[in-house]
Amino acid sequence: MASDRLRYRVEGMDCASCAAKIENALVRIEGVADVQLNYAAEKLNFRYAGSALSDVEEKIRSLGYTPHREENAGARKPKADEKTAWWAKPKAKLAIAIGVILAIAFIASHVAPDYADIFYIIAALAGIVPFGRRAAVLAVSGSPFSIELLMVVAAIGAVLIGEAEEAAVVVFLFAVGEVLENVAAGKARAGIQALIDLVPRTAIRRADGQDKEVAADQLAVGDIIVVRPGDRVASDGAIVEGASELDQSPITGESVPVAKSIGAEVHAGSINTTGVLIVRVTHTAEDNTISRIVHLVEEAQASKASIARFIDRFSAWYTPDAMAAAALVIVIPPLFLDEDWHTWIYRGLALLLIACPCALVISTPAAIASGLSAGARRGLLIKGGLPLETLSRVKTIAFDKTGTLTAGRPRVTDLIAFGKSEDEVLARAAAVEKGSSHPLAKAILVAAEEKGVKIPTGFGASAIAGKGATARLTDGFVLVGSPRHAAETSSLPEEVATRIRTLEDEGKTVVVVSAGKTVEGIIAMRDEPRADAREAILNLRARGIRPLMLTGDNARTGKAIASALALDVEAELLPHDKLKRIEALKRDGGVAMIGDGINDAPALAAASVGVAMGGGTDVALETADAALLQNNVSGVVDLVDLSRATLGNIRQNIGAALGLKAIFLVTTLIGATSLWMAILADTGATVLVTANAMRLLNWRGVPKR
Repeated sequence: MASDRLRYRVEGMDCASCAAKIENALVRIEGVADVQLNYAAEKLNFRYAGSALSDVEEKIRSLGYTPHREENAGARKPKADEKTAWWAKPKAKLAIAIGVILAIAFIASHVAPDYADIFYIIAALAGIVPFGRRAAVLAVSGSPFSIELLMVVAAIGAVLIGEAEEAAVVVFLFAVGEVLENVAAGKARAGIQALIDLVPRTAIRRADGQDKEVAADQLAVGDIIVVRPGDRVASDGAIVEGASELDQSPITGESVPVAKSIGAEVHAGSINTTGVLIVRVTHTAEDNTISRIVHLVEEAQASKASIARFIDRFSAWYTPDAMAAAALVIVIPPLFLDEDWHTWIYRGLALLLIACPCALVISTPAAIASGLSAGARRGLLIKGGLPLETLSRVKTIAFDKTGTLTAGRPRVTDLIAFGKSEDEVLARAAAVEKGSSHPLAKAILVAAEEKGVKIPTGFGASAIAGKGATARLTDGFVLVGSPRHAAETSSLPEEVATRIRTLEDEGKTVVVVSAGKTVEGIIAMRDEPRADAREAILNLRARGIRPLMLTGDNARTGKAIASALALDVEAELLPHDKLKRIEALKRDGGVAMIGDGINDAPALAAASVGVAMGGGTDVALETADAALLQNNVSGVVDLVDLSRATLGNIRQNIGAALGLKAIFLVTTLIGATSLWMAILADTGATVLVTANAMRLLNWRGVPKR
């Protein structure tokens, strides 16, 4: 039978331990395969070839979670039940109920002491029964040594030795801990939900000359929409009419609105600030920039860093070993040292509670999820825990030149006139190049526009393949061509030839503007470094990382750009040459490759971490392990800083979890820890670890040098 890919939101799946329990249970159901869970987003994906899907849903419910089927995997609207207040959810209701009974028992202990124990036992059973049922289901579903089992055994043991009050407090604190996990996980998910909420629910669609408000998810590719000043763009598209500035900070992190005009791409969720725009939709709601970012971040959160996989393996044998150690603590002193049974049963039960691995299990994935969300909010899209972890250890960062360290388009850098003013030379060159799509022609036209020169009318413009272009102006023909072609048609004075050689030695492309046999001027152009490139390179060096340029451009140009940026360069490299250099660099330590995501694909794939430049394009989002949506070089520094901050957070979490357990282990064995203190220690460690991980959501970056 063919299997279908199914998608669920699992309410109550708040931690890595929850996800492991569900996975262990589902893989044992016939017909279920390829289970993928993301507790940070409450997402479950799996393939199912069985006939009774209700069995799968019932299994999830039996574990204490609520499955919600998502029919349309692309739809990312908030569900009504996602907005349920924390105190109205099942886990909170249970904690409140136990708390109320516990309060009654406490009051009874003062006004009717003979009945207090009855209420304490009722409070304990209120937790033992549901948690015990869950522990039993987990035991037969592949998770025999669950946290619920540890807590239930300890609570039942406490009741049996006459410590009903302790048992009641234990189950109450455990229930409260689950509620706190739920609340903390909800806050972490709020970052992703905030991204989803950036896209407006409605759009103004123009059809047959009429404007009509429609649901944004009804828009189809090719539809025309109207975006008024102050509106958010409802879908990715291209401007067909109008000009405005768009605030793209929610998507790319750019702090300054970006000017857009006819032909420019716009992203869903960006804010139109000034003029009215008419936009042709290029992506549906399921495939717009926000949806793709959300999807990739959710996938990234579901993946595991190597340290997370180690913690999973560690906890798999840690829990049963802890139970065995607790049993030895209970048995050995009374049997061999003639100690009191009640005392050591009590201490062994406390040890069981201290052994709960909640804090340890959540220490890594909570930090990874927060780090990924923090990066996404700032235009740093990282596809998983492994690249986020690896970035902190790279020794070398290799950059492509064109489109990465440079803007990817030439700009006029020098204009030298002979016998005319610079503006006249630029205007005459622009008249020849007007209408051309050649990159050098565009650079000249942009320079003319920026300087505001008046461009004369040209007639009969024509291109001379590989040599230049010519057009007739009112005073005769003007040629804009390569120095070699200019030398063939007119003699270049030594002064001009010397200037040309100097500019070319600086890695610049030079064109000669001439009329007849007279050279009127020379224009030099170069794909200049991005404005933040040099500072970013210096910041990487300050962090102990070696920056390196790998370019396919000629050695002269590569050396000129590298010199301006103060980094090493290897030039004239074909794609397979870059690949070999990356593989060689990897042997000396971790290496990251930064490229444009297209012709650098082999090197990006071979690097320890491949990072694509790009403002939300399909290629930038899909090629590498990470993407810089802001499309600037300083984003590489932010990536390294975020990675190091996340790894530091993980170390703090693991240290806190193990440190607290070590302290309470000692206090338990010497009799200074009660049962409720033991469970409070575990709950407190879980809350501490979660809160520490959530600090990363407010990460603002490390100050640059």
